[in-house]
Amino acid sequence: MKLFQRLLVAPAALGLLAPITANANEVNFNAISNYSDTESVEFANSFDNTFENNVKFEPLIAGGEGMVPDPDTDSFSSTTSASFSVKMAIGSVDGKGVSTTVTDGDESVQFQYAFDTKIKTSFTGDDELSVAIDSGSSSDGLSVDEFGLNNTSDFLKVDGVAYKFPVGDNLTVLVGDNKDASSQFTVACAYGGPSDTLDDCGNVNAVVDEGGYHASAEYDFGNGFTAAVGVAGNEAEIMTKEGQDGYGANLAYTGDNYGLSYTYGIVESGTDENTYSAFNGYYSLDNGISISAGFETGDLGGQAATADESEAYFIGVNGEVGPGELGAAIGTVGSMTEAAGVIPEQLMYEAYYSYAVNDGMTVTPLVYVKEGATAAASDETGVMVKTSFSF
Repeated sequence: MKLFQRLLVAPAALGLLAPITANANEVNFNAISNYSDTESVEFANSFDNTFENNVKFEPLIAGGEGMVPDPDTDSFSSTTSASFSVKMAIGSVDGKGVSTTVTDGDESVQFQYAFDTKIKTSFTGDDELSVAIDSGSSSDGLSVDEFGLNNTSDFLKVDGVAYKFPVGDNLTVLVGDNKDASSQFTVACAYGGPSDTLDDCGNVNAVVDEGGYHASAEYDFGNGFTAAVGVAGNEAEIMTKEGQDGYGANLAYTGDNYGLSYTYGIVESGTDENTYSAFNGYYSLDNGISISAGFETGDLGGQAATADESEAYFIGVNGEVGPGELGAAIGTVGSMTEAAGVIPEQLMYEAYYSYAVNDGMTVTPLVYVKEGATAAASDETGVMVKTSFSF
């Protein structure tokens, strides 16, 4: 069964979920909303403290004694919030895996899910301690991995821990683990496409997504200009010659209807260093349509003179159409590395429509064509839909 024949099955499968939706509508959500906030779940000191044998016990949260201390005697925040999101994707790709020796591409309709939890608390009212906990089905070999959903093979995973705090009125510092060096960078891009390939707006390597330990600082000049620096790398070898660290800097300006940014990154590779420079900008028209563009160039250390450069570029357009947002973009598939003095070109074209059903549910169809990486590889054509729930 060919790709688009298989996709005809998808609406029928989704239709089977309609009874579940109908049953959900019968739940008394008004009563539930009186108990909890739909935007976040707040764990507060709203319970009476109790005494036993003249010993004061703190409120219980989900069965845990003393998890929320007395705000009058302890410095821990009296309020912690948790936000949740669930993403489900279904789709298929025609031509994935096709080559001169493999003639049958991956055309099956496939499904993937992801679950995200972010817990935040504040000790002073100006700072923020955040913990991200994720889960998701495996995306290995799946066609819908273009959405970039969590891949934890159904296990819960702590995806990041970070603490952000102000220093004075204009400087903000962030330290943590499993964060990019660019966590506080401002990349001037108004495009909000859902694909994992083009969501970086052409700023592929300069953002230094090394993961591991992280430290960054951002200074807001208060007139639209911001400046930021960051470092990230292996937790076991922090900023040593044995480690593989990445350093970045960013300068950006954000105006009423346009923005510009420059990002510079250094990524260590063995005993050599790769350096990248990325330029991004966007302009928003009065009718709500935004145009975004990005270009990155790289200098690869330790390589031959005919293979020491890389390039990436992107251009995208998006704006409100009807009740949702329509967007389209073209860009390189990652960063293109020079070979024999020539930088090859592998492009991806995409179009999406994002429709908010309500405040907590968004449906986003995506169609894309990704050129083959080599002459022996076939182009990929993907059609898929992602439904996102947030609460």
